[in-house]
Amino acid sequence: MLKIGRWLARKKSPEPRIPPRRRIDLGERPPRYPIYVIGDVHGCLDELLAAEERIRTDIVARGRPGLVVLLGDYVDRGPRSAEVLDHLIAPDRHNLRRIALCGNHDELFLRFLQNPKRLWDWLELGGRQTLMSYGIDPQDLISRYGADGEALRSILEHAVPQKHRQFLEELPITFRIGEYFFVHAGVRPGIPLEEQSDQDLLWIRDPFLTEGPQLPYLVIHGHTPVQELEFGPGRIGIDTGAFFSGHLTVLKIDEGRATVV
Repeated sequence: MLKIGRWLARKKSPEPRIPPRRRIDLGERPPRYPIYVIGDVHGCLDELLAAEERIRTDIVARGRPGLVVLLGDYVDRGPRSAEVLDHLIAPDRHNLRRIALCGNHDELFLRFLQNPKRLWDWLELGGRQTLMSYGIDPQDLISRYGADGEALRSILEHAVPQKHRQFLEELPITFRIGEYFFVHAGVRPGIPLEEQSDQDLLWIRDPFLTEGPQLPYLVIHGHTPVQELEFGPGRIGIDTGAFFSGHLTVLKIDEGRATVV
């Protein structure tokens, strides 16, 4: 049934257009405050709460407020995607300042919501767990509705709150301050930042991982799982696979130094 549904969707359904995402640029001056960077969450709410608690403890100990930058992939694979989005949308009770960037899984989820017939492959990339976090049984959905896009759309509209859709739509894709560039996946080597495509910023691995950005910036990224913090040419990778390792990395950048919190 799943394969038939995919085939019908590809035959009949055009790709929805998503406009280019916003890019945040705070200019050339280096940050005067610590920046705490959180890797790929993937539906792991407990690990996210623990990471934020480590950040709060560090802020209190140092007496210096900081900025939290999340590198995307809030949904899929882990068990609590809907709760992760609820948490990120709600004001932080400890007044953490957050910038949440878009990951490729967040973009895939949004595309699925906009056109359910088109992206059955998303289910095999961790989307099943996301649907279950909204109380939807994926297998029952497939057996009942197959490639019936209107029925799927109606179910999703009832299950997924509008505030979640809006959050996904409004996620910026990059954040730059001074020499630091924060992005989910990486950049195309040697291409000026303003010419980088959203596709590469969300999906690229090589040649970025092996060659680095070849730009005058240190790129902080997730997307490619590593066992521990990875220092590559002109880049730091911090996705330590929270959904299978239980370890969500927090990188602190302060006064030119990078440390793990």
